[in-house]
Amino acid sequence: MHLHPNRRHALRALAATLMPSSLGAIAAPGDPSEAAAECVIPAKAGGGFALTCALARDALQAVRPARPPLAQRYLPGGIGAVAFDRIATGRLGGPGTLVAFSSGSLLNLSQGRFGPHPPSAVRWIATLGTDYGVVAVHRDSPWKRLQDLIGALRQDASRIVFGAGGTVGSQDWVKAALLVRAAERDPKAMRFVSFEGGGDALGALQGKHVDAFPGDAAEALQAMAGGAAVRLLAVLSENRFGGALTGVPTAREQGIDLVWPTVRGLYLSADVPEAAARAWAAAFAEATAAPGYAALRERHGLYPFALTGAALDDYVQARIRAYRQLADELGLRRWKP
Repeated sequence: MHLHPNRRHALRALAATLMPSSLGAIAAPGDPSEAAAECVIPAKAGGGFALTCALARDALQAVRPARPPLAQRYLPGGIGAVAFDRIATGRLGGPGTLVAFSSGSLLNLSQGRFGPHPPSAVRWIATLGTDYGVVAVHRDSPWKRLQDLIGALRQDASRIVFGAGGTVGSQDWVKAALLVRAAERDPKAMRFVSFEGGGDALGALQGKHVDAFPGDAAEALQAMAGGAAVRLLAVLSENRFGGALTGVPTAREQGIDLVWPTVRGLYLSADVPEAAARAWAAAFAEATAAPGYAALRERHGLYPFALTGAALDDYVQARIRAYRQLADELGLRRWKP
């Protein structure tokens, strides 16, 4: 059967609209938060970014059950650097592409580790909650309290191998460095093994390839729920928590003044239309204010911290300033875009 060239062209155009190369490329009229969309997880499976996208999907479905479920897409590389660069340069994006971020993303951005891009290179859409840092060891570790680990660091910091997501200067590295500093040792003497996300790092801890995990509570608890042989020495929060963290003391209770919240949220390309950005912000404001959201957030291991709009922009700028100061204190090199 032979088709007229004009008809072949029309059929190809129709196929292109029905089979886009990615969900983020789908162009739908009206509110983008009601159309097919994706949440990019800028790391490997099992970490906090995956948790963020799962919570975003579930929260939107709870308040807008008729919308297509938010798809999940992995794009590892530099603990968020690859995804940020692709969004900032326009190689990835559109009204249907959300990307997960955390406080660690802001820390890396403050040091210029996300390439030559300012914070305004993306649109900060919403925070869904906050996690808190933890210090974890293998269940068979001789260290039963945080002070045991501090004592071992004080004896010889180079003998302790930390393993977590990110490289030197990442938030997990900074948590480890602050522990070494609390032991009155030079963080430069610390041994740190870098992984592409908390899931891989916890796997290494499970296999006893590293000695300590300065990660986040939600990802550690997720691993423990799956049977990982992990012991939590401390949670890096102002006060103790209940639930799965019942009985885990804070670092402050154990004489170490270290608090580390890890806010989790989403951003879009800065090039999306203003109406699209407002629609997404409104959708997540609705979702996080819904009566059942607290229980949903708790199931994902997060605590209250919901911001959108100007309040979120102000928060991002304030955290980046604070992280730059901390990086200077730890002698971290600030990359110049």
